[in-house]
Amino acid sequence: MNSNEMLTAILVPLAAMALVFGIIYLFRKENLAMIEKGMNPKIDRPAPYTNLKYGLLLTGGGMGLLLAYLIDVAVPAINGEDNASIYFALIAIFGGIGLIASYRIEKKELLDKRPE
Repeated sequence: MNSNEMLTAILVPLAAMALVFGIIYLFRKENLAMIEKGMNPKIDRPAPYTNLKYGLLLTGGGMGLLLAYLIDVAVPAINGEDNASIYFALIAIFGGIGLIASYRIEKKELLDKRPE
């Protein structure tokens, strides 16, 4: 086993444990802040438009995947290489567009409900 493999075998589990402990620490810190403000951290906070957000994200990802497939079929591979990176890029772009659309819809709905 060379030194890079040994370093990776040590650092990856350490980083995973640090991530888990960091997340737990932040959740506890958030709960303590809520208790200090008089809120009950056990009550689920409402998350309006969650289904809309996930629906638009998945629709955008699907559209990006479809467009990437069409581009991959239509455009020949450059120097015989696969165009795999275009799949990830377009899924991310269209997924992001879906989330932006969700934000705009939520913002419009909240502004329409605001009493004047």
